[in-house]
Amino acid sequence: MTRSKGRIKGSTNDSGGGSGPDGPGEEARYQAIVNRLAELYPEAACTLDFSNAYQLLVATVLAAQCTDERVNKVTRDLFVKYPTPEALARADREELEEDIHELGFFRNKSKNLIAAATAIVEEHGGEVPASREELTELPGVGRKTANVVLANAFNTPAFAVDTHVQRVSNRLGLASSDRVRETEEQLTRRIARERWVDTHHRLIRHGRQVCAARRPACKDCGLREMCREYGEDA
Repeated sequence: MTRSKGRIKGSTNDSGGGSGPDGPGEEARYQAIVNRLAELYPEAACTLDFSNAYQLLVATVLAAQCTDERVNKVTRDLFVKYPTPEALARADREELEEDIHELGFFRNKSKNLIAAATAIVEEHGGEVPASREELTELPGVGRKTANVVLANAFNTPAFAVDTHVQRVSNRLGLASSDRVRETEEQLTRRIARERWVDTHHRLIRHGRQVCAARRPACKDCGLREMCREYGEDA
């Protein structure tokens, strides 16, 4: 695979194509990529196990720098021990650190989880807030985590950009920025709102299964003919 040099530099005006940035030619290409992702990964969905917004919020915080599979193994017992925000707010921090130790960054995660649970109880009546503004005011909750919760727990269209989405969308040419927020803005402009959530999951699946960071399996990629970075020497 060859890499296009200078393409991903934060510019919204380098998407290429004869019709110009986001012109008819490019819009058709974006649509074709989204459609092909749907063909390749029709069942793609959130891989964190959860049954409500509280559980998804906790799981997403724990998933930072960790695999969803490992998080699911830990939350299976964690949600029994701390079934509600009230229970988590009362948790002993050292005990919680031990509970999540294997997931990494356990001290910071435990501090943020207890603080977030406390804020949910004291400021939101024990219910996880359903707006991005309120979610991102919770300790340890950034825009990506808020978007995950909005999209998967509240069925609110949102486009979370994690490392897989950032990498794959820019390689394909759906986005053209090395800044996460700008990538999100480009994706939400170029993809129909009703397809944001599913496309997010499909980009992640493609990144995990095919378009790896270091050694992407370009020859096995069902999107290679649409990929901006795929070359003849792949």
